[in-house]
Amino acid sequence: MLPKSVRFPLFILMLNLFIALLGQGMLIPILPDYLKLFHAGGTVAGFLVAAFGAAQFLFSPLGGQLSDRFGRKKLIMAGMFLSVVADVMFALSTSLPLLYVARFIGGISLGLMIPSNLAYVADITTHETRAKGMGYFGAAMNLGMVLGPGLGGLIAEMGIRMPYFCAAGLGLVATLLTLLLPETLAPEKRTRSLRNPDGNHFGKKVLSSFKVPYFKYLLLLLVMTFGLMSYETVFALFVEKKYGFDAATISIIITLGAIIGIVIQVWLLDWFVKRMGEIKLIRLSLIIAPIALMLMLIKVNLAFLLFASALFFAFNSFLRPSVSTLISKNAGDRQGYASGLNTTYSSLGTIFGPLIAGSLFDSNINLPYIFGAVMLLASLPLTMNVFRSKKGKLSTSE
Repeated sequence: MLPKSVRFPLFILMLNLFIALLGQGMLIPILPDYLKLFHAGGTVAGFLVAAFGAAQFLFSPLGGQLSDRFGRKKLIMAGMFLSVVADVMFALSTSLPLLYVARFIGGISLGLMIPSNLAYVADITTHETRAKGMGYFGAAMNLGMVLGPGLGGLIAEMGIRMPYFCAAGLGLVATLLTLLLPETLAPEKRTRSLRNPDGNHFGKKVLSSFKVPYFKYLLLLLVMTFGLMSYETVFALFVEKKYGFDAATISIIITLGAIIGIVIQVWLLDWFVKRMGEIKLIRLSLIIAPIALMLMLIKVNLAFLLFASALFFAFNSFLRPSVSTLISKNAGDRQGYASGLNTTYSSLGTIFGPLIAGSLFDSNINLPYIFGAVMLLASLPLTMNVFRSKKGKLSTSE
C-alpha cells in the first residue's frame, strides 16, 4: 500500500499522463477516416508515428538531464504545454507536412514529460513500492486509451477535428494542475547531478548509456517496443480492412484492451512481480504476446478478435512497467538520467517500428503482425542471463 503522502502527487501525475494519452487514444479509431482527407494510407500512418518517435528519441535524454538539473515539476509543465500546442496544430492542419510538424511537437512534449514523470515516481517510491508506482503510471496511460477512442468517436460526430481541440483544452487544465505538485528533487541533489554529467551533448549522452549497469534492459526495451509498434501503428487500418469494422467497433476493441491493462497494472502487476519477479514475468509476456499477435491473423469473428486482442493487451501490460521498474531500481540517484534513457530507447523503437509496419501493411496487411511477433520473440534472449556490471550485481527480482 502506498503511503498517503505519495497518493496525491501520484494522482496529479496520473492525470497528466491520462490527458496526454487521451489525445493519442482519440486518434486511433478515427485515423482511417482522417487520413482519407489527405488521400493517405498505411505508409503515411507509419511516418506520422515515426515523426512522433523521432522527436521523443531526440529530446528524451535532454528531458531526463534537465529534470535532474532544474527539478521534475518544471519539465512536466513544459511537456504538458507542448502537448496542447501539438493537439491544436493537428486539429488545424490542412496538409500532411503540418501533420508531421504537429506530431513532432507532440513527441517533444512526451520526450520532456515522460522521463520527468518516471523520475518523479522513482523519487516518491521505495524499492518495495516501485513496481506498484510504475503500475499506476502505466494504468493512467491505459485509462487515456480507454476513454480516448470512445470520446474520439463521439466528439468526431461534431467534426473530425473536434477531438483534438477537446484534448488541447484538457491538456491546458492538466498543465495548470501541475502547479499543485510538490517538487521532489532537492537543490543539493540537482547540484550533484550537474557535477557528474555523462557528456555534454546528445551523442555522448547516448554513448554513455552503453556503460550503465542496466544497458541490457534498455536494449530489451528497444527491441520490445520495435515489435509492439508494429501492432499499434496499423491496428485500426488492419481491423477496418480485414474485418470491415467501423470506428465504433474499433473503439470497443481498444477500450476492452485498455480496461484489461488498467486492471492488470493497478491490481495484478504488483502481485505477479512479488511472486514471479520482473525477469520471469517479462519472459512469460514475451512468449504469450507473440502468440496473441499470430491469433489475430486468423479471421473468425468479432468474439475471437476480442479474445486475441485481450490476450495481447494483458501481457503487454506486464511488459512495459516491469522493464521500467528494473531500470529504475538500478539507476541510483540519477533517476532523471535513467528515465531519459528509458524514453530514448523506447522512442528508437517508435521511430523504426512504425516505418516498417506502415510499408509492410501496404504490401500485405498480415505482415506487420508477423514482424511484430518475430521481434518480441527476438527480445527473449536478453532476459536469459543475469547481467552484471563491473561494480557488482545488477539489481533484479527473479
